[in-house]
Amino acid sequence: MALGSTVHRAELELADIDRGVYGSHTLTLARHPSETEERLMLRLLAWAMFADPDLEFGRGISTGEDPDLWLRRPDDTIALWLEVGLPEEKRLRRAAGRADQVVVLACGGRAVPPWWARQREGLQRIERLRVLEIPLDHAKALAGLCARNMRLHCTVQEGQYMFADASQSVVVVPQTLHPH
Repeated sequence: MALGSTVHRAELELADIDRGVYGSHTLTLARHPSETEERLMLRLLAWAMFADPDLEFGRGISTGEDPDLWLRRPDDTIALWLEVGLPEEKRLRRAAGRADQVVVLACGGRAVPPWWARQREGLQRIERLRVLEIPLDHAKALAGLCARNMRLHCTVQEGQYMFADASQSVVVVPQTLHPH
């Protein structure tokens, strides 16, 4: 019998000083049995980075066609396609053909430099692509905030994302590998 997804709920208070975006958001994330807490929390980070009332989580890790998050317009065109992890160039090229902007949050510690070395030449030719690396220690610290029910505050200032719950705080600083 296959295991089902675990539902996580996040009450996120966002103060994005850099973009002038503020608000309280109730988010529901489904965690596939094969998904780590780090990856789940990176999807939450991605939501905070591009917060918009219409930004949606994809159908999940088991559905290969959807991105991790996306922003679709009412006419069903895609404004933003977000991927977490180390996707292949072919997938990103296909995403760029469908979306106005594609963003990758690359994370994997020592796996990122070889992935980037292999993909760099092809990825740099994709218009509308932005690649950001999330340092592994930042992702692990962020995973420390993971719970089935989370109440988090996220403050964004000068490109730094500070997440805090009632007992601890974590700072995440994305590094740009490729600007769009």
